Amino acid sequence: MVQLHVKRGDESQFLFSTSVDVPLETLTQQVTAIYNNRLKVDRLCSEFPELVDHGVTLPPNMQGLTDEQIVDLKLKDEWEERCVPSGGPEFNKDEIGRRNGHAPNQKMKEVLRNTMEEAKALISKKQAVAGVCVTMEMVKEALDQLRGAVMIVYPMGLPPHDPIRMELEDQEDLSGTQASLQVIPVEEAQLWWAAKELHRGKKLQDYIGKNDKTKIVVKIQKVGGATLQLASRDRWLLDEVEDDSHLHSDWSDRQTLKRQFQGLSNIKWGPR
Repeated sequence: MVQLHVKRGDESQFLFSTSVDVPLETLTQQVTAIYNNRLKVDRLCSEFPELVDHGVTLPPNMQGLTDEQIVDLKLKDEWEERCVPSGGPEFNKDEIGRRNGHAPNQKMKEVLRNTMEEAKALISKKQAVAGVCVTMEMVKEALDQLRGAVMIVYPMGLPPHDPIRMELEDQEDLSGTQASLQVIPVEEAQLWWAAKELHRGKKLQDYIGKNDKTKIVVKIQKVGGATLQLASRDRWLLDEVEDDSHLHSDWSDRQTLKRQFQGLSNIKWGPR
């Protein structure tokens, strides 16, 4: 199998195993789905500590208000009595006024914390360092673990406006957030290898040959992203030389790549 080391820019993301005869349309969809859903797991895990400490989110029209303002405006959280954590809540006021302060008890906190750590480990970038290829099944498992923990702690569910519920139901609104800049819609996704775009109408073997034990660095970006000029090509060559995962590739001669980068290729000795 071909092993792809997927990067976004210069940042390592994950390893992915595929075959040389895979259509690039399929490969792009697979890599993008894993990339985007890993981001979803990250976003969920970033919200879990707040759920642990301060309970579910308040309705949008109550967030950020003081207790006095809520009383003056005669606002009421209709979800407070419905969304009670298993075993009863422990009050811990959210000073920024985003969550209702009715946190889970210690046992339920541990359920959420432990599950969060397990999910993060499944899709961690450390998997690439360990040589573990990430699959869509692993990402789905991480999402299912998080969903299951929420169901255990909040059997009646979370409010529809809670970001954790919105993420789990694919209803999240990322517009205007930094997170929205990270997501790559599958129709806008491009894969690049060695400063070449891997066009969807072809197969992977059209670019890397038929050696099914090749290991390459592939970069994912949006259509219209930064154009890869000659300097970027040099950066790609260095990436390929420095990445030990390319040692088994037909095309990857470390010395040849170094000579190309240093301008020492095609030198002939002796009289012409």
